Amino acid sequence: MRKLIFTALIASFALVSCKKDIQFDACGQIDAVQVVVSAESAGKILSLDVEEGDKVCEGSILGAIDSMQIFLQIQELRQRTEGAQARLVDIKRQGQPNLNQLASLENDLARYNKLLQNNAATQKQVDDIQDKIAILKAQIDAQNQSWERGNSNVRSEIEAYGIQLAQKEDQLRKCRITVPVSGTVLTKYAEQGESVVSGKPLFKIADMDNIFVRAYFTTAQLAGMKIGDELSVIPDDGSDSPVEYKGRLTWISDQAEFTPKNIQTRDERADMVYAVKVAVPNNGELRLGMYAYIRK
Repeated sequence: MRKLIFTALIASFALVSCKKDIQFDACGQIDAVQVVVSAESAGKILSLDVEEGDKVCEGSILGAIDSMQIFLQIQELRQRTEGAQARLVDIKRQGQPNLNQLASLENDLARYNKLLQNNAATQKQVDDIQDKIAILKAQIDAQNQSWERGNSNVRSEIEAYGIQLAQKEDQLRKCRITVPVSGTVLTKYAEQGESVVSGKPLFKIADMDNIFVRAYFTTAQLAGMKIGDELSVIPDDGSDSPVEYKGRLTWISDQAEFTPKNIQTRDERADMVYAVKVAVPNNGELRLGMYAYIRK
C-alpha cells in the first residue's frame, strides 16, 4: 500500500513539474553514469579518506583494507623462491673437473698414438686410454642429464612460486581502495574500522560533469530525429524563467515501451514511446533527479 501511495505522489509531482507554461516535446529526469565502488578484499578498513560530495580522480587511492596476512604470505613465497634458486646446479662449473680430466686423457691418447707409430707403446696402452675416455664421456653425459633433470624440477617449482606470488600481489593491490572513474561521491556506505567482505559496497560515484536526460518520444516525434541532433534542455529548477541548455541526442532505444506513469510527452495519449538520452554539459547547477523539458 505504501509503495502505491509513493508511486502516486511521484506521478503527481511529475505532472505538476512538467505542466509549466513551457513548450516541450518530452519531459524526463537528469541522470548520470553511476559507479558503485566495492571492496575487492575481505578485512578491516584501515582508512577510507572520502566523504559524500567529494570530487575524486580516476586512479586515486582513497583507503586501504588490512593486508598484513597477505604481505606475510608474499614474504614467505619470496623466501621459498630464493631457497629453490639456490638449489639450481651450475652445470658448466660442476662439470669442469670431468671436462679437464677428459681433455687430459685425450692428450694422453694422442701422445700414445704417436708412440705406437714409433713402436714405443703397445696397442693395449692405447686401447686402455680409449676405454677410459669412453667411460668418462658416459659418466659426463649421465651426470649432465641428472643435473638438467634436477634443474628442470627446480625451475618448475620456482614457476609455481611465481604464480602464487603474482596471485598474492594481486590480492595485495586489491586491498587498496582505488577510484575507478573520476566523479563526485554521492553516497558513502562504509566507515574506517568496519570489517568488510569482498564485494561489499563502499561508496558510489557519479560523473556529474557529463550528465544526460532520459526522456521518451513517440514514433512520430522520432521521425525527424537522429543521433547527434542538438536539442534544447530546460531543467525544472523551480524558477519562473529556467536557463535553457543545449543538449545532444546520444542514444535512441531500439524497442518501444509503454509510457512510464511519471513521464509525459507532448502527446500524453501515446501508449508506446521510445526512450532516448540527451547529453547535457553540467555547469554545476544541474542535479540528479531534476526534471527537465526537451524541445526539438
